Amino acid sequence: MSTAARRAERDRARAARADLLPFLKAWLAAPLRVAAIAPSGRALARAMTAEIGPETGPVIEFGPGTGVFTQAILDAGVPPEQLVMVEAGASFAALLRARFPAVRLVEGSAGALADVPLFGPGAAGAVVSGLPLLSMPRPLVRAIIAKAFAELRSGGALFQFTYGYRCPVPDAILGEIGLTAARTATVLANAPPASVYRIVRR
Repeated sequence: MSTAARRAERDRARAARADLLPFLKAWLAAPLRVAAIAPSGRALARAMTAEIGPETGPVIEFGPGTGVFTQAILDAGVPPEQLVMVEAGASFAALLRARFPAVRLVEGSAGALADVPLFGPGAAGAVVSGLPLLSMPRPLVRAIIAKAFAELRSGGALFQFTYGYRCPVPDAILGEIGLTAARTATVLANAPPASVYRIVRR
């Protein structure tokens, strides 16, 4: 490994350690909204963005938190102007503004954006969601999924991870909107282990 690569690896490890405290504070303030006591790891970020590249954009990210998936999306080649982050937590939003100044940030709930254009109907190629859907009421989950697919173009996909044993979007909501879900990865290296689902139109 080159000196530059070792330095980059140390910087990433330092940033990951630095993210633990703000994440823990956010969890203590709103455990149901955050629903995890540590940020997602790089292995999960790679699994969540495995199908994303420069040609995917625009990309929407719901619940970026400290920006682990955001960085992976940018590293995959999506230009900053082709990415929009939607974050409800004020402390996370402040961190994201400082960390990704070239990426548009919408501060608010992904479930309250029905009339807020992100890239416009049918424009986005992917939605990457770090939201804790299992801890949310079903009407809110439905609003989030409906917004995602209002923004996604034909062939676009929603990528959602979960710590649970099955897709976190209930079958009733998938059926109502006309969607199908498939598990694409199980990431044992994450703490806790997580599964990634790809959700698309039927």
